[in-house]
Amino acid sequence: MLNDLIRHLPDLALVYSAFFLAVASPGPSNLVVMATSMERGRDAGAILALGVTAGSLTWGILAAIGVTGLVVAHPGALYTIKIVGGVYLLFLAWRSARSAMRVEMPPPKAAISGRRSFLRGYLMHLTNPKAILSWTAIIALGLRPDTPPVVLYAIIIGCMLISLGINQFYAVLFSTASMISGYRRIRRRAEACLAAFFTFASFKLLTSQL
Repeated sequence: MLNDLIRHLPDLALVYSAFFLAVASPGPSNLVVMATSMERGRDAGAILALGVTAGSLTWGILAAIGVTGLVVAHPGALYTIKIVGGVYLLFLAWRSARSAMRVEMPPPKAAISGRRSFLRGYLMHLTNPKAILSWTAIIALGLRPDTPPVVLYAIIIGCMLISLGINQFYAVLFSTASMISGYRRIRRRAEACLAAFFTFASFKLLTSQL
């Protein structure tokens, strides 16, 4: 088993590097983790980040057993997920735009349950068709016909640790006093940028050929 892992280290390194870049780069999920951490605090951001990681794990397992291949092969299923994801991004854009239009700093948002934060992150990532395609590509990148099962397990576990580490890092970083203070100074501009980003991401998602 250990020899199999050592023999496939170059493939694993390639998979982990590609996944790291995909998770660390700006996207709807990590931007929501950042915003939640600044608005509601570290715990809320960390729990939401756990939900995002759980959603990614779900797609990773489905990709490993071939379910995502079936989804991709049936345009109707993928189209439905695309519509749901695009509408949710528009909802995020509307919330950010509404916040940006407020001159005064809005009052602290009411605390929400950890379960609700987790489900929000989970469903947000689960309704992202790009996650399906990304995981399908990741699995294809690291596997060959003769690849032993232990390598597949290493891909899923390693990628989940990367996702967990990056999202939790964002939750901690953006809940610090300096980040929150800086956010308050540029709140309206930051929210306007988020609104523009979510609108653009929704447009790209809804009009893309999947």
